[in-house]
Amino acid sequence: MSTHVPPGWPAQVHPPGAERFEDTALTWLLELVPPEYRRYGVLRRYPVALARMARHHVHASVEAARTGFRSARVELAGAVPPHGIESVLETYRQEGARLVALLQSVDLVESALRDRETAP
Repeated sequence: MSTHVPPGWPAQVHPPGAERFEDTALTWLLELVPPEYRRYGVLRRYPVALARMARHHVHASVEAARTGFRSARVELAGAVPPHGIESVLETYRQEGARLVALLQSVDLVESALRDRETAP
């Protein structure tokens, strides 16, 4: 059993091949999607399906942050002072970087789950 994980692997998820890998991946992925997703048993039965949905959800958050960053100056002009707008833009920069890293982590976990599905 290998405990090597690639850079960007989420600390909350056990390495692929480790005991409870799938359980920890499932728990972590459920934290990334809207709480309502917990109602659907199919996502617990097929963690790779949950990973796919989490990937799309996080990707949408990345795109929303990018759109918000691009439009913040215009949409907030007059409602927020210039120093406040700069703070909002910095928040978008920080959150954007976090979300991009999160998306990369989701991709790694999804790939590991897919590999597990296709393993003999």
